[in-house]
Amino acid sequence: MTFALETAADPSQLRRVAIDPLSRVEGHGKVTLLLDGENRVQQARLHIVEFRGFEAFIEGRPYWEVPVMVQRLCGICPVSHHLAASKAMDRIVGVRQMTPSAVKLRRLMHYGQMLQSHALHFFHLSSPDLLFGFDSEVSRRNIVGVAAAHPEIAKQGVMLRKFGQEVIRATAGKRVHGTGSIPGGMNKHLSVADRALLQTDLPQVLSWAQQAVAIVKQLHAAQPTLYNGFGSFRAPMMSLVANDGGMDLYDGVIRVRDAAGQIIVDGVADQDYLDLIEEEVKPWSYMKFPYLKSLGPEAGWYRVGPLARVQNCDFIPSPLAEAERREFVAWGQGEPVHATLAYHWARMIELLHAAEVIGTLLDDPDVMEGELMAGGMRRSEGVGIIEAPRGTLIHHYRVGDNDLVTMCNLIVSTTHNNQAMNEAVRSVAREYLDGQELTEGLLNHIEVAIRAYDPCLSCATHALGRMPLEVTLCAADGAVLDRARRSPHGGFTRPAAA
Repeated sequence: MTFALETAADPSQLRRVAIDPLSRVEGHGKVTLLLDGENRVQQARLHIVEFRGFEAFIEGRPYWEVPVMVQRLCGICPVSHHLAASKAMDRIVGVRQMTPSAVKLRRLMHYGQMLQSHALHFFHLSSPDLLFGFDSEVSRRNIVGVAAAHPEIAKQGVMLRKFGQEVIRATAGKRVHGTGSIPGGMNKHLSVADRALLQTDLPQVLSWAQQAVAIVKQLHAAQPTLYNGFGSFRAPMMSLVANDGGMDLYDGVIRVRDAAGQIIVDGVADQDYLDLIEEEVKPWSYMKFPYLKSLGPEAGWYRVGPLARVQNCDFIPSPLAEAERREFVAWGQGEPVHATLAYHWARMIELLHAAEVIGTLLDDPDVMEGELMAGGMRRSEGVGIIEAPRGTLIHHYRVGDNDLVTMCNLIVSTTHNNQAMNEAVRSVAREYLDGQELTEGLLNHIEVAIRAYDPCLSCATHALGRMPLEVTLCAADGAVLDRARRSPHGGFTRPAAA
């Protein structure tokens, strides 16, 4: 597929500028720009240069190990992988309906993850740009600078994340890489002591969450032109929604709205995701490019994550967040909000929603007692889909009769957003960098656009065997002795050595 600024007509005559590595994101990635003699941007690409290979080495492992193993994809969103894999393995062990206690405990864990991850991203990684300006002094543009200039805001961020981590510890056993969820259910209830501790802190957490939403709204109100236009482009939006159309971050059916806000896909079950989505590979990135099969690669790419979820649902089933959602939607004046920076606003609405849901679940007696496990007739294949902090997360496995995984396919949130992030990079490059003498502050504008998506680049694994690869053999003096190249489509060539 071809997009404006994806591929320059004559790259050999252009000057290359790289942002490497990207800062204040999880994982390793870079942006390359190709400029002509007048500093006009001819090509802009976001490259994911880190290869994890989880889809390959999960194969051959016993299925019951997978929910714990896949968490090692990432230390920021391990709970999301833990639960998505667990949901897939629920299908493998034949569960048709989880016990109420298990579902509510998993939800509690998941909403704790949403809260801590959203707090980490907004306060620690993104707020320096938003509070100080995109081209502010680089030594100040970090969480230390925020703590010095806005100590109360920095404190709120730290304490909100701490609370979310405590919810995870109480349900998963550990703050990072826990073991609470297993195929078919959960392995522990919430203790009396942990519930009391969390309930004590909840009123303050709710207050901080409301203040977080207020901070973002103030930023938008203060600079509406910037926040509406920066990196803005139209695109479809995909997420899970509950059967009644409400926001559901743990379970539901797949819904897609087009760029005008009209529902074009609805009610797709998690097990049927392959009827909806295909992926393609490009030679300049280790991350796949998903798209809607019905629309094709040119028109079928889409966004996921908070911006999509807040607008894709019909309502948010918690009163404070629903009121904020209505105000957010009204900001669009009858049109979907497509502004890249609006991700932060939507993210804080979800943070508030997570705090409200945690409060409701803590009051539910089912998290303290009741059956934790369910079972049924063994199956050979299962799909688990969850709304991770960054967007829709898909885990798909096949398991043989010997209980060993024979196939693993992961489509992570950042992968869904791959084309959207590239479009954001190109939009900013056209508006702010084209024809300009590049400075660190101008280049940071591109990073701001990428950070809005809260990418988790470590999670954006590429399937082994389909990644483009070039190997060069050099002599001690640097002379190229041999070179081999494999295309993303499996072709193998041996270009002549230099």
